[in-house]
Amino acid sequence: MTTAQAQEAWPTKPIRLVVPFPPGGGTDLVARALGQKLGERLKQPVVIDNRPGASTIIGTDAVAKAAPDGYTLLLSGSTSFTVNPALRAKLPYEPMRDLAPIAIVARTPLVLVVAQNAPWKTVDQLVAAAKAKPQGIRYATFGTGSGPHLAGELFALAAGIKLQDIPYKGSAQSTLAAISGEIDIDIDTVATVAPHIQAGKLRALGIVGASRSSLLPDVKTLAEQKLPDATFDAWYGFAAPAKTPAPVVERLARELTAVMADPALQAQLKAQGMEPAAIGAAAFRSQMESEIARYRALAHRAGIAME
Repeated sequence: MTTAQAQEAWPTKPIRLVVPFPPGGGTDLVARALGQKLGERLKQPVVIDNRPGASTIIGTDAVAKAAPDGYTLLLSGSTSFTVNPALRAKLPYEPMRDLAPIAIVARTPLVLVVAQNAPWKTVDQLVAAAKAKPQGIRYATFGTGSGPHLAGELFALAAGIKLQDIPYKGSAQSTLAAISGEIDIDIDTVATVAPHIQAGKLRALGIVGASRSSLLPDVKTLAEQKLPDATFDAWYGFAAPAKTPAPVVERLARELTAVMADPALQAQLKAQGMEPAAIGAAAFRSQMESEIARYRALAHRAGIAME
């Protein structure tokens, strides 16, 4: 069989989809929902392989070093593709060189919230308070370089304020801290905090992403509130090892586009606070380039350094 014939026959065996997070999180939910639909279209099982650890580096590196035959794929958030390469001086992989972007399939908007009894009802009021008390306003992160950390730093730079970042182990802790007033600001996914907003325990001041959330349609983006430079997009992308045959990558892109057009899948993702997307390889690569440059500049200005 020729190489061309082998590519044309692909896939002839199960496909491994590496998720560099534990089971049960947002990335894992997206992987399982899409993996099932993608497997149906390819007529081969898509097996989820959770490889958590080292801020997604373990799983991402496993894909970067896998055989480029179309049978090992990556589904990860922007941490793997743009945040880590922007903030870390040493990585075992280089995403622009070692990965072949296929498609961005969903976005997961972040929202800036405060306790329901907090004195600030608008972003302007919060900014005014922060200007009056530099570093007196505390916001939750999941550690240096995490999504909430970068989002908070972008918000602070855009608004011309200084905030105090407080690290927590995860959403469960930071959400409770926000509700109790232990911290002043929480920046987390819409899916995580929407139930608490709807229950009257938290107040949403602004969507941090580029567009509003279907779960919180009345909450304006920070860009709509005259802070466009505060926009921070969290998203999920499919990639393959670099040098994966172009016909295989193109086939995957076509099938993912078809999968993402499924109304039932779209509804499933929206119910989880995610916004379905279908952004192709060229635009995906362009977004990687622009975000890496933007986050490197942010890290320099904010003094964010990671090993």
